[in-house]
Amino acid sequence: TVVALDQRGHGRSDAPEGDYDLDTAVADLAALVGLLGLDRPILVGQSWGGNVVLELAWRRPETARGVACVDGGIIELAEWFPSWEACLAALTPPRLDGLELGELEARMRAASPDLPDRAIAAGLANFRVRDDGRVEPRLARPRHLQILRSLWEHRPSTRFPTLATPALLILADSGDRARTAAKRRAEALARASAPRLRSRWFAPAHHDVHAQFPGRVASLLDETAREGFFA
Repeated sequence: TVVALDQRGHGRSDAPEGDYDLDTAVADLAALVGLLGLDRPILVGQSWGGNVVLELAWRRPETARGVACVDGGIIELAEWFPSWEACLAALTPPRLDGLELGELEARMRAASPDLPDRAIAAGLANFRVRDDGRVEPRLARPRHLQILRSLWEHRPSTRFPTLATPALLILADSGDRARTAAKRRAEALARASAPRLRSRWFAPAHHDVHAQFPGRVASLLDETAREGFFA
Protein backbone atom coordinates (compact mmCIF):
# COMPACT_ATOMS: atom_id res chain seq x y z
CA THR A 1 0.00 0.00 0.00
CA VAL A 2 1.28 3.44 -0.95
CA VAL A 3 -0.10 6.53 0.77
CA ALA A 4 0.77 9.89 -0.80
CA LEU A 5 0.66 12.90 1.50
CA ASP A 6 0.30 16.48 0.34
CA GLN A 7 1.65 18.52 3.24
CA ARG A 8 -0.44 21.40 4.53
CA GLY A 9 -0.60 24.13 1.92
CA HIS A 10 0.60 21.74 -0.78
CA GLY A 11 -1.46 20.12 -3.51
CA ARG A 12 -5.10 20.06 -2.51
CA SER A 13 -4.51 19.78 1.23
CA ASP A 14 -5.97 22.49 3.42
CA ALA A 15 -3.84 25.54 4.11
CA PRO A 16 -4.77 26.47 7.68
CA GLU A 17 -3.44 29.52 9.44
CA GLY A 18 -0.49 28.92 11.71
CA ASP A 19 3.05 27.68 11.45
CA TYR A 20 4.59 26.03 8.40
CA ASP A 21 7.77 24.87 10.08
CA LEU A 22 9.48 21.54 10.62
CA ASP A 23 7.84 20.83 13.98
CA THR A 24 4.38 21.30 12.47
CA ALA A 25 5.13 19.13 9.44
CA VAL A 26 6.53 16.36 11.64
CA ALA A 27 3.42 16.48 13.84
CA ASP A 28 1.17 16.36 10.77
CA LEU A 29 2.96 13.29 9.41
CA ALA A 30 2.89 11.50 12.76
CA ALA A 31 -0.82 12.24 13.06
CA LEU A 32 -1.50 10.82 9.60
CA VAL A 33 0.41 7.62 10.34
CA GLY A 34 -1.64 7.20 13.50
CA LEU A 35 -4.96 8.13 11.90
CA LEU A 36 -4.52 5.59 9.10
CA GLY A 37 -3.27 2.93 11.49
CA LEU A 38 -0.10 2.35 9.47
CA ASP A 39 2.19 -0.24 11.03
CA ARG A 40 5.72 1.16 10.93
CA PRO A 41 5.67 2.30 7.30
CA ILE A 42 8.67 3.25 5.20
CA LEU A 43 8.59 7.05 5.06
CA VAL A 44 9.76 8.72 1.85
CA GLY A 45 10.20 12.46 1.46
CA GLN A 46 11.71 14.70 -1.20
CA SER A 47 13.54 17.97 -0.58
CA TRP A 48 12.03 19.46 2.60
CA GLY A 49 10.04 16.23 2.90
CA GLY A 50 13.34 14.41 3.37
CA ASN A 51 14.04 16.55 6.41
CA VAL A 52 10.52 15.87 7.69
CA VAL A 53 10.73 12.07 7.48
CA LEU A 54 14.25 12.06 8.92
CA GLU A 55 13.19 14.21 11.86
CA LEU A 56 10.13 12.08 12.62
CA ALA A 57 12.18 8.87 12.52
CA TRP A 58 14.80 10.42 14.79
CA ARG A 59 12.28 11.73 17.32
CA ARG A 60 10.01 8.68 17.27
CA PRO A 61 11.89 5.64 15.97
CA GLU A 62 8.95 3.38 16.71
CA THR A 63 6.93 5.18 14.02
CA ALA A 64 8.75 3.88 10.92
CA ARG A 65 10.85 0.89 9.88
CA GLY A 66 12.81 2.96 7.38
CA VAL A 67 13.17 6.34 5.74
CA ALA A 68 14.18 7.40 2.25
CA CYS A 69 15.32 10.97 1.70
CA VAL A 70 15.10 12.04 -1.94
CA ASP A 71 17.59 14.85 -2.53
CA GLY A 72 16.82 16.16 0.91
CA GLY A 73 17.33 15.30 4.54
CA ILE A 74 21.10 15.90 4.49
CA ILE A 75 21.43 19.39 3.07
CA GLU A 76 22.25 22.10 5.62
CA LEU A 77 21.47 25.42 4.03
CA ALA A 78 23.34 27.24 6.79
CA GLU A 79 26.54 25.78 5.31
CA TRP A 80 25.62 27.03 1.85
CA PHE A 81 24.63 30.52 2.96
CA PRO A 82 26.34 32.46 5.78
CA SER A 83 23.14 34.22 6.84
CA TRP A 84 19.40 33.84 6.57
CA GLU A 85 19.32 36.98 4.44
CA ALA A 86 21.73 35.43 1.94
CA CYS A 87 19.64 32.25 1.82
CA LEU A 88 16.48 34.28 1.32
CA ALA A 89 18.02 36.27 -1.52
CA ALA A 90 19.19 33.13 -3.32
CA LEU A 91 16.24 30.80 -2.83
CA THR A 92 13.15 33.00 -2.73
CA PRO A 93 10.87 31.56 -5.42
CA PRO A 94 10.11 33.63 -8.52
CA ARG A 95 6.76 35.38 -8.71
CA LEU A 96 4.69 33.37 -11.14
CA ASP A 97 1.22 34.39 -10.01
CA GLY A 98 -0.66 36.28 -12.69
CA LEU A 99 0.74 34.26 -15.59
CA GLU A 100 -1.58 32.51 -17.99
CA LEU A 101 -1.50 28.73 -17.65
CA GLY A 102 0.00 28.24 -21.10
CA GLU A 103 2.78 30.71 -20.36
CA LEU A 104 3.56 28.96 -17.09
CA GLU A 105 3.77 25.60 -18.86
CA ALA A 106 6.05 27.06 -21.52
CA ARG A 107 8.39 28.40 -18.84
CA MET A 108 8.50 25.05 -17.08
CA ARG A 109 9.32 23.21 -20.29
CA ALA A 110 11.99 25.72 -21.24
CA ALA A 111 13.62 25.48 -17.81
CA SER A 112 13.54 21.66 -17.73
CA PRO A 113 13.21 20.33 -21.28
CA ASP A 114 14.01 16.75 -20.26
CA LEU A 115 11.18 16.41 -17.74
CA PRO A 116 8.42 14.00 -18.85
CA ASP A 117 4.90 15.28 -19.48
CA ARG A 118 3.64 13.76 -16.23
CA ALA A 119 6.23 15.77 -14.29
CA ILE A 120 5.18 18.98 -16.03
CA ALA A 121 1.55 18.17 -15.21
CA ALA A 122 2.51 17.63 -11.57
CA GLY A 123 4.30 20.99 -11.54
CA LEU A 124 1.27 22.74 -12.98
CA ALA A 125 -0.88 21.14 -10.28
CA ASN A 126 0.98 23.29 -7.74
CA PHE A 127 -1.04 26.22 -9.08
CA ARG A 128 -4.73 27.00 -9.21
CA VAL A 129 -6.36 28.85 -12.10
CA ARG A 130 -8.31 31.93 -11.06
CA ASP A 131 -11.57 33.07 -12.62
CA ASP A 132 -9.60 35.47 -14.82
CA GLY A 133 -7.68 32.55 -16.32
CA ARG A 134 -4.41 33.39 -14.60
CA VAL A 135 -2.60 31.26 -12.06
CA GLU A 136 -1.59 31.59 -8.44
CA PRO A 137 0.48 29.15 -6.35
CA ARG A 138 -1.40 26.87 -3.98
CA LEU A 139 1.36 27.38 -1.40
CA ALA A 140 1.20 31.06 -0.49
CA ARG A 141 4.50 32.89 -0.67
CA PRO A 142 4.76 33.73 3.08
CA ARG A 143 4.26 30.04 3.90
CA HIS A 144 6.85 29.02 1.35
CA LEU A 145 9.31 31.34 3.06
CA GLN A 146 8.45 29.88 6.49
CA ILE A 147 9.38 26.46 5.13
CA LEU A 148 12.60 27.84 3.68
CA ARG A 149 13.51 29.36 7.05
CA SER A 150 12.81 26.05 8.76
CA LEU A 151 15.11 24.31 6.28
CA TRP A 152 17.85 26.85 6.88
CA GLU A 153 17.63 26.27 10.64
CA HIS A 154 17.57 22.46 10.52
CA ARG A 155 20.78 20.53 11.26
CA PRO A 156 20.24 16.97 9.97
CA SER A 157 23.90 16.10 10.57
CA THR A 158 23.15 16.09 14.30
CA ARG A 159 20.48 13.41 13.80
CA PHE A 160 22.39 10.68 11.98
CA PRO A 161 24.66 9.50 14.84
CA THR A 162 21.65 8.47 16.93
CA LEU A 163 19.23 7.58 14.12
CA ALA A 164 17.83 4.15 15.00
CA THR A 165 15.96 3.80 11.70
CA PRO A 166 17.61 2.53 8.48
CA ALA A 167 17.94 5.37 5.97
CA LEU A 168 18.30 5.46 2.19
CA LEU A 169 19.60 8.64 0.57
CA ILE A 170 18.65 9.23 -3.07
CA LEU A 171 20.76 12.11 -4.32
CA ALA A 172 20.81 14.14 -7.53
CA ASP A 173 23.90 15.49 -9.27
CA SER A 174 22.65 18.37 -11.39
CA GLY A 175 26.07 19.29 -12.72
CA ASP A 176 26.42 22.22 -10.33
CA ARG A 177 29.87 21.41 -8.96
CA ALA A 178 29.64 23.49 -5.80
CA ARG A 179 26.26 22.13 -4.74
CA THR A 180 27.15 18.56 -5.61
CA ALA A 181 30.37 18.87 -3.61
CA ALA A 182 28.38 20.14 -0.63
CA LYS A 183 25.97 17.21 -0.95
CA ARG A 184 28.86 14.75 -1.14
CA ARG A 185 30.38 16.18 2.04
CA ALA A 186 27.04 15.86 3.80
CA GLU A 187 26.61 12.33 2.44
CA ALA A 188 30.06 11.32 3.69
CA LEU A 189 29.30 12.69 7.14
CA ALA A 190 25.99 10.85 7.26
CA ARG A 191 27.53 7.58 6.07
CA ALA A 192 30.28 7.85 8.68
CA SER A 193 27.91 8.49 11.56
CA ALA A 194 24.58 6.76 10.87
CA PRO A 195 24.26 3.17 12.12
CA ARG A 196 22.46 1.96 8.96
CA LEU A 197 22.56 4.08 5.83
CA ARG A 198 22.80 3.60 2.09
CA SER A 199 23.06 6.17 -0.65
CA ARG A 200 22.47 6.19 -4.39
CA TRP A 201 23.27 8.97 -6.84
CA PHE A 202 21.42 9.87 -10.03
CA ALA A 203 23.43 11.86 -12.57
CA PRO A 204 22.71 14.00 -14.39
CA ALA A 205 19.49 14.65 -12.55
CA HIS A 206 17.26 17.44 -11.32
CA HIS A 207 16.49 18.18 -7.69
CA ASP A 208 13.04 16.73 -8.51
CA VAL A 209 14.67 13.44 -9.47
CA HIS A 210 11.55 11.51 -8.52
CA ALA A 211 9.61 13.45 -11.16
CA GLN A 212 12.36 13.15 -13.75
CA PHE A 213 12.89 9.41 -13.29
CA PRO A 214 9.78 8.11 -11.49
CA GLY A 215 10.23 4.52 -12.61
CA ARG A 216 13.87 4.31 -11.58
CA VAL A 217 13.26 5.90 -8.19
CA ALA A 218 10.25 3.65 -7.52
CA SER A 219 12.26 0.56 -8.53
CA LEU A 220 15.09 1.54 -6.21
CA LEU A 221 12.71 1.96 -3.30
CA ASP A 222 11.00 -1.35 -4.06
CA GLU A 223 14.28 -3.25 -4.43
CA THR A 224 15.69 -1.79 -1.22
CA ALA A 225 12.57 -2.78 0.70
CA ARG A 226 12.49 -6.30 -0.76
CA GLU A 227 16.15 -6.84 0.14
CA GLY A 228 15.19 -6.32 3.78
CA PHE A 229 17.28 -3.22 4.34
CA PHE A 230 14.40 -1.52 6.13
CA ALA A 231 13.71 -4.50 8.39
